[in-house]
Amino acid sequence: MMDALSEIRERLIADMFQAYEARAMSTVIELGSHARQKGLASERSEWLLAVAQQSLGRLDEAKTSFRQLVLRWPGRASHWNNLGVVARQTGDDSGAEEAFIRALQLLPDDWELHYNLGLLYLQQRRLLDARKHLLLASDAAQGDIEVRLQAAHACHLSGDTAQQTRLLGDAEAWPPLAVEPALLLASMLGAQGRQTAALATLDKAMQQEPDAHGSNWLRLLIQRAALLERGNAMTPARHHLQQIRSIHEMSIQPFTSALELELAQLEAAMAVRDQDWPGAILHYRKAAGLEQDPAALASIRFGLARALDRLGQTREALVEARQAHVAQAELAAALVPDLLQPGASPLLLAHDRTASEDFRQWRPAPPAVQASPVFIVGFPRSGTTLLEQMLDAHPDYQSMDEQPFIHELSVRMTAVGQPYPEALGDMTAEDIQQLRAVYWSLVGGCARLGSRQRLVDKNPLNMLALPMIMRLFPDARIVLCLRHPLDVLLSCYLQSFRSPAFMLMCSDIRRLANAYRQAFEQWHDQLAVFTPRVMNWRYETVIRDFPGQCQALADFLQMSDASPLADFADHAQRKGFISTPSYAQVTEGIYQRGIGRWQACRELFEPVIEELAPLMRRLGYSF
Repeated sequence: MMDALSEIRERLIADMFQAYEARAMSTVIELGSHARQKGLASERSEWLLAVAQQSLGRLDEAKTSFRQLVLRWPGRASHWNNLGVVARQTGDDSGAEEAFIRALQLLPDDWELHYNLGLLYLQQRRLLDARKHLLLASDAAQGDIEVRLQAAHACHLSGDTAQQTRLLGDAEAWPPLAVEPALLLASMLGAQGRQTAALATLDKAMQQEPDAHGSNWLRLLIQRAALLERGNAMTPARHHLQQIRSIHEMSIQPFTSALELELAQLEAAMAVRDQDWPGAILHYRKAAGLEQDPAALASIRFGLARALDRLGQTREALVEARQAHVAQAELAAALVPDLLQPGASPLLLAHDRTASEDFRQWRPAPPAVQASPVFIVGFPRSGTTLLEQMLDAHPDYQSMDEQPFIHELSVRMTAVGQPYPEALGDMTAEDIQQLRAVYWSLVGGCARLGSRQRLVDKNPLNMLALPMIMRLFPDARIVLCLRHPLDVLLSCYLQSFRSPAFMLMCSDIRRLANAYRQAFEQWHDQLAVFTPRVMNWRYETVIRDFPGQCQALADFLQMSDASPLADFADHAQRKGFISTPSYAQVTEGIYQRGIGRWQACRELFEPVIEELAPLMRRLGYSF
């Protein structure tokens, strides 16, 4: 039989639950405080009190209450989880981490605990830890969209494109999202080249907004304009920008800092399109003053550096680039710490070589069913995108944007116990056909070739994968893109790359020059081994004699008509999304300004000239 004290306690808890369900949180707190004063507190009353304090934003009080709960009932994972959430909300990251870890020790398979810990690590930019826990949560959460979105975000930031693609595979079918998740999803889909899905995500979110010109609606419209610009759809992008400017001018309330930041970034991108370098610099500087996230700020500073460079303010450009590299290098070092070790190379295949005696023992490859791709290779920023779009403009060729499929094949070989490139020589005809089938299956996921079309596989660093190319496609024609090495290094130095390895590679001019030298040393070594069909495509010669080089390319590839090659700029404009940093420049046609830019900042290259001089001479360039 319940004693009188227990009866009073149960009635008090019942009143607290009733108030809680009615969302009368002040009443819950009043009753909970009364229970404490009268010695009637219990686990349930203390939990209700803490939750009510949290709900009303009285976070320090809530943290104290949850701390009391875990001290009195340390075996309850839910109390540790709640303490972790409130600690994170109050900025107590170490306390939050400790609480979530204690909760996981009690319930190691609870996906919500992994999710909360992953969000904490994501907030702290501990990206590898965030990815680990958010992937665990996503795999166990039965398709919860918010969990999948945050897991994809962690993969996006840490450079895990395969997992990101998997998690967002059916994003087109997702229901409408709130503003922040919609902006995040659209940004990631846009970076993947899924422009239609990204725009649809924004449109669905805009339809949910009650205020057609409110701040949330405007943020969605700004991102819509940015996506259109990124996809070379300039007419609708300009229309959206004009809408936004008009609303900005007529707005009585000042824009929020988030709106001002996003608008400044859009204005900067549009000014770059118009080659309005003073305008771009103005808007980039405004954005830099508003941005708090180090990675995003680095990207803005790179944009500012390029605009300053185009205006001839080279020293100022290098200052901005150095600041951007410091931020990016810190991020990349946390993701790929092994690359900071002495002798480590950011170019994964730079040391993978096949010796002449090994090549002579290779078994003959079986005839290919499909025509071999045309491979476009070269160090990044050497003009590969220009050449790719020229070939893509020809009706007999189709590119697939920049894909890592050749490298993926080497990874798959190693994963099944066949070391690359050593095991290439042991492959049977059946092995080769199977590997070709894997390649064409990967291609089929992003390109649909016509019956008479030949694939263009453009990936600059496939220059390091010559053994794989020659094993699968020994008759393939390869075009090596060349450009003055110092122009290449300068362009890389001023560029923001998503790959953590490339972030580190480009953050230091010595490391960058060393990678360039390693790439060409491997290329020349393997060129002597395999003697493939190669054409050197020299950027400076192309710019000075475009018609002649078009014909030379047509002759090398045995084209009957070279005239479509000249339509590349209009073709790129019509094509829309192009994944590489040159997506805007390639729509401008042929121009001279990319030649000799290094001469304005000779001092940047003083530390590496001696190292690069022999290679520069071999490639036909001088300092």
